[in-house]
Amino acid sequence: MIAVEIVSEAKAIGTTAASARPRALRATLLSDCSVVAIAFGYSVVVMCRNIRTLHNFDPPASRDEAHDAALQYVRKISGSTKPSKANEAAFARAVEAVTAATTRLLDDLVTTAPPKNRESEAAKARARSAQRYAAA
Repeated sequence: MIAVEIVSEAKAIGTTAASARPRALRATLLSDCSVVAIAFGYSVVVMCRNIRTLHNFDPPASRDEAHDAALQYVRKISGSTKPSKANEAAFARAVEAVTAATTRLLDDLVTTAPPKNRESEAAKARARSAQRYAAA
């Protein structure tokens, strides 16, 4: 689980110095992806910056994982984390189509490499992340 806390000032047009107060904005994600949080006045958009590899893991990727990857892909392509009411049906259809294509692809891929262990791959990713952020 990744918890992100961002403190920013509201700098909307027409805001006076007296009314521009620091705002604490929090987001929690239930995955180990990078996080981008952008403050737009009073709202925050949080979106994963990457989609994880799903092929060749033991146990194999579930339909839920394929759906989550499809959702991130459609969010990235559309530029929105939540569609408007007018676009909600198209958004849902796109997520289902990408989920189906992802599931078909994962089912059809063939490899001679041994399956990767999820826990050891997650530990490697955490070590790379710690090294990257320690250098900054």
